[in-house]
Amino acid sequence: MIELSPQIQDRLRGAAVGAALGDAFGMPLEFLPPRPLRELVVEMQHGRLPAGHFTDDTEMALALAESLLAHRPLNPADLTGRFVSWYESNPDDIGIQTSTILRRASRGEDALKVATELLKTNPDAAGNGSLMRCWPVTLAYWNDLPQLMETSALQSRVTHAHEDCVNACVVANLVMALLVQGDEIPAAISQALELAEHPLNVTERVEGAPRKTRNELPNSGWVLHTLESAIWGLTTTDNFKDAIIQVANLGHDTDTAATVAGALAGAAYGLSAIPIEWRKLLSGEWPLGSRTFWQDVGFINLADRLAG
Repeated sequence: MIELSPQIQDRLRGAAVGAALGDAFGMPLEFLPPRPLRELVVEMQHGRLPAGHFTDDTEMALALAESLLAHRPLNPADLTGRFVSWYESNPDDIGIQTSTILRRASRGEDALKVATELLKTNPDAAGNGSLMRCWPVTLAYWNDLPQLMETSALQSRVTHAHEDCVNACVVANLVMALLVQGDEIPAAISQALELAEHPLNVTERVEGAPRKTRNELPNSGWVLHTLESAIWGLTTTDNFKDAIIQVANLGHDTDTAATVAGALAGAAYGLSAIPIEWRKLLSGEWPLGSRTFWQDVGFINLADRLAG
């Protein structure tokens, strides 16, 4: 059993703050084309929300985190209820698949069954909506990898039942947990894939990502593109700030890719390596409509509570 040392606590806090900051950094660049290398955005900017504000990616993660604080093992009915409450509070943005399932869940249908049913009618539906929110599972189970894998998969299946979505969440959270435990980045990636039994499509994307050029990264809303971009950012830079800048400037689904990259890089380098000027800007309302605004200290406290 690995003890919760100050170094591990710093990395857990880094994963939480890093995910929210990646989301906020990517927000104003979402749906835009890739930025030329000579014109990279390198600081927080205003977009559809003020500079430093997180989006639905982080809001859904906070709902998952609160469900994990209330129930361990994760209770899918409780998680669905929290997602539905968020959905009914009119979020600024929400994915098509997530919206469809939560609308039906709000009428009393079982989200797990609806997600499975939708996959049968649309077998290629493999968006990144469950990957963007999965990082709280690592904070809760960083030292219990079997439970981490099971919970990562379950939280995905509530809205995204496609095996690529499920496996992407499992692998991303395994990499994150191994980084938190102190593994070097290449070792964490290699061991995560081994523990997940080398899921075919995910393994191909993860192993190939470090060799890609930025022009070869579509960075779309497809879950494998998002994971690929995040792993690319983690493996081709050597600090938190550059990982976020590089991934967010890939264009297209920037907030989600930078969220995943931020969680991974935060786990690798720790809270102490995250720029303080970015941390000072981090903000967002949670729960929606509550007039309660989260800043970096809220994510730090959340990480501590989830880690016990």
